Amino acid sequence: MSAKAEIAVIGAGLMGHGIAQVFALAGHQVTITDTLVQNLDTAKSRIAANLRDLGDDEGAVERVQPCFDLGDAVHHADYVVEAVSENLPLKQKLFGEIERHVRPDTILASNTSVIPITAIMQGLQRRERALGTHWWNPPFLVPLVEVIETQWTSPQAVAWTMDLHRAAGKKPAHVKKDVPGFIGNRLQHALWREAIALVENGICDAETVDAVIKASFGRRIAVLGPLENADLVGTDLTLAIHETVLPAIDSRPGPSPYLKKLVADGKLGFKSGEGFRRWSAEEQAALRAKVFAHLKATRNA
Repeated sequence: MSAKAEIAVIGAGLMGHGIAQVFALAGHQVTITDTLVQNLDTAKSRIAANLRDLGDDEGAVERVQPCFDLGDAVHHADYVVEAVSENLPLKQKLFGEIERHVRPDTILASNTSVIPITAIMQGLQRRERALGTHWWNPPFLVPLVEVIETQWTSPQAVAWTMDLHRAAGKKPAHVKKDVPGFIGNRLQHALWREAIALVENGICDAETVDAVIKASFGRRIAVLGPLENADLVGTDLTLAIHETVLPAIDSRPGPSPYLKKLVADGKLGFKSGEGFRRWSAEEQAALRAKVFAHLKATRNA
């Protein structure tokens, strides 16, 4: 995609300002709006700090224009992406209002990790131009963006959105059916379910689960996906392994009782200082810094 677009980002919080940063760095003009004045007032300074930290063009921040009025923010947009809190009625109301202010051909996208895009967009007049984009946090470091179509989304809207994100340096993945969790979170939480079950059943402790993953297939998963791996070892061997292992893997349709008890007991992870294991403030800061440094190094590589 060579032409520059007018982008509007709705929400200037954790995800919104990062999404605006990516598009501005790619040369697009970006308006950003938020009902929280503090978020909007600090959006450009946060973007500038990110650009400086990453060694990117700090001048890109000048292509970001904060705007207090939603109608003004989206009026000239070719593409609108919403990145507010995970609240279905709020998102539905927002898109109803957005649709009244944009051109008939403006593409509308919701950034969500859990809410079905179909539910968000079902009330629109022109549902063929609406879709989902699931960015991963932090959006300026994690390359994947899942582009989710509904039964109404036009092929042209999907193709344009894929091209937009690809040209901005992202790795767009086309999700052809609007299913809970899309692709990435379905895969991630299938792993989390079995990780929790291993601890729940006394097979190992939480630290061991994480150590095993990080010291084994976690080392190669960035360059060797699961189906590539299955082809590498052979589908016959994969079938033989599955015939033995899959019947023993946790397949309960709901959350683990062990997880429910942690929450009921107030063991909320970093929020409370204890979840599957205890976390001091220093340990929390160290892990956050380690993850951020790893993502930066991977991006620069």
